[in-house]
Amino acid sequence: MIVRTLEEALAPISDGCVLAVAREQSGVAMAATRALIRHGVKRLHLVTLPTSSLQADLLIGAGAIETLETSAVSLGEFGPAPRFCAAVRAGTIRMKEATCPALHAAVQATEKGVPFMPLRGLIGSDLLAHRPDWKVVDNPFGHNDPIVLLPAIKPDVALFHAALADREGNVWIGRDRELAMMAHAAAKTVVTVEKIQDENLFDDPWLAAGALGGFYVERVALVPKGAWPLALAGHYCADDLHLAEYARLAASEEGFLQYLELHVHAQRAA
Repeated sequence: MIVRTLEEALAPISDGCVLAVAREQSGVAMAATRALIRHGVKRLHLVTLPTSSLQADLLIGAGAIETLETSAVSLGEFGPAPRFCAAVRAGTIRMKEATCPALHAAVQATEKGVPFMPLRGLIGSDLLAHRPDWKVVDNPFGHNDPIVLLPAIKPDVALFHAALADREGNVWIGRDRELAMMAHAAAKTVVTVEKIQDENLFDDPWLAAGALGGFYVERVALVPKGAWPLALAGHYCADDLHLAEYARLAASEEGFLQYLELHVHAQRAA
């Protein structure tokens, strides 16, 4: 369903929900993230597929995250994610550390309608000591062959930004098929897009192969530059000056609050 405002699109994201978000390279809904902070959303269980950067750091610093399930949060060339690091040191968020394959496998379990997914690569990892919800069992088809069972991750909402949607709610995701996995697994999917076209994506042979059917999408909102200051592949690059400013300010709690006033809450009155 195409909705008129970003606020209407974000209505399914409520306090305490399990929210799945995309990695930086796949389309991060940053305008939506700032709006969630302005709305004061709390106690989110954030699942990154499989990593995050500015999006997770902002939500953590704003006090929106209760549980974080991720394989990494980093600002990349701009250094560690400062609010994430501070929260881990202070113990103010519950960490469920994982690996990239583990996160994908656990979401795929829900996509496939099964309660768990086996994964072998975790054997011998220290992670097993910190994840009591992961079970090591004997392969029933082998002999003395342990394997890890990962419980399915069931997002209440998947959230991402994409380049294009049509009036039927079909969304073009290109080759970022993990976005389709997120949408298949989530109870609801919310997407912000750069453009909405009248022509059905599935009627265009060049676009159909990269389209996600509107059946899996709860709400779509038109939000140009919705991934800024992060990049959207093929459309705009990351705003490196802005990201450097964020890294500098967010290194302290006071600086982070200044950033929120300048770049998040100021938009309320804009």
